[in-house]
Amino acid sequence: MAMNRIQFQPGLSLPQFMRSFGTEAHCEEALKMARWPQGFACPRCGGSAHYVVGHGARKLFQCHACRHQASLTAGTLFANTKLPLTTWFLAIYLISQAKTGLSSLALMRQLGVSYPTAWLMHQKISLAMAERDGLHRLEGSVQLDDAYLGGERTGGKAGRGSENKVPFVAAVSLNEQGRPLYLKLTPLVGFTSHAISQWAKAHLSPGTVVTSDGLGCFAAVTDAGCVHMPVVVGSRKPRELPEFTWVNTILGNLKTTLSGALHAFNFRKYAASYLAAFAYRFNRRFDLPGLFARLIVDASRCKPRTERAVRGNAEHDC
Repeated sequence: MAMNRIQFQPGLSLPQFMRSFGTEAHCEEALKMARWPQGFACPRCGGSAHYVVGHGARKLFQCHACRHQASLTAGTLFANTKLPLTTWFLAIYLISQAKTGLSSLALMRQLGVSYPTAWLMHQKISLAMAERDGLHRLEGSVQLDDAYLGGERTGGKAGRGSENKVPFVAAVSLNEQGRPLYLKLTPLVGFTSHAISQWAKAHLSPGTVVTSDGLGCFAAVTDAGCVHMPVVVGSRKPRELPEFTWVNTILGNLKTTLSGALHAFNFRKYAASYLAAFAYRFNRRFDLPGLFARLIVDASRCKPRTERAVRGNAEHDC
């Protein structure tokens, strides 16, 4: 059997990571390049002329023009952190390279921090992933399916009406050879025409050809200028449906990740962040060594969030 080049490509090994990002100075330089690739730009006036005030962890960049002072981490995911950048970079490395996912408990043990700290770091990094992927729209040929997180509670409603299930849509775009390119996993309030219409307008490009299982609400993708191609599934099994091979495969991999790495989490509150982390890694699977560097850039561009904001954002999303 031929070796899958994507599956067996070398990633960023731990020795390579430690050589490049094993010291605070290395991490500071990497963050500086990620945040200001063309050199320092004042957050207030955009000026480039500056000088450095202070030293070590209290080092500030002061603009010549407007005298505004900015730290390296201010305005980024790392704002107001008391942890060294080496700890943050290691967390980003572990999360980005874990194909089958990484729980906050495992992250706690790897970093040597408390569980609340590991959990908050995990959530913030996942939010940076979600924020970046939210800017990308699927196009071309797309397979679309409905799915749920969570199971039925004893004595509760069964099926789609279960109060413990969180609905989400899985959509994967294909290339001309019918291979998967990009993935979207988005929680919804429910499978209604309005919800699908709003989702399609936010995540699909006009002209996209959407293949679905014929669930009535999926016809609303036409509101976004897309073409809808329903396929009646009936009683056929997933393996008998070549039209949905890749979306079914990805949902199977997602189920394995959730059951293997994330044994328990509040689906209703945190579905968006965990689904986003899975999709982010999938969408950048063609370049595993570069995935870490991309996530550093996305973290440097992600707005600061307190723990209260993280928890409030989760409740709002779901």
